[in-house]
Amino acid sequence: MSTFPLLISSPDGDLFRGDAEMLILRGTEGDLAIMAGHIPFVTAVVRGNCVIQTAEGERKEGMIEEGLLTVDKDQVTVLTSALTLNNA
Repeated sequence: MSTFPLLISSPDGDLFRGDAEMLILRGTEGDLAIMAGHIPFVTAVVRGNCVIQTAEGERKEGMIEEGLLTVDKDQVTVLTSALTLNNA
């Protein structure tokens, strides 16, 4: 499966940085699943579940606080106040 660079950052520093196969979280319009090649866009993120499928096939799940998701051609970035992964 194709991967993309993912950065999840807070004012305190990076919370996750690495290649991912998929990112699942909730935007203001509902649940989102981001994969490599996704069209570029920007949306607000609401508090809720977050799943990261890493390039190594590991599934990281947890809670993310409100923030902003930016999907660019070569990078996916989430700016949030907190991310708590259960199996990080």
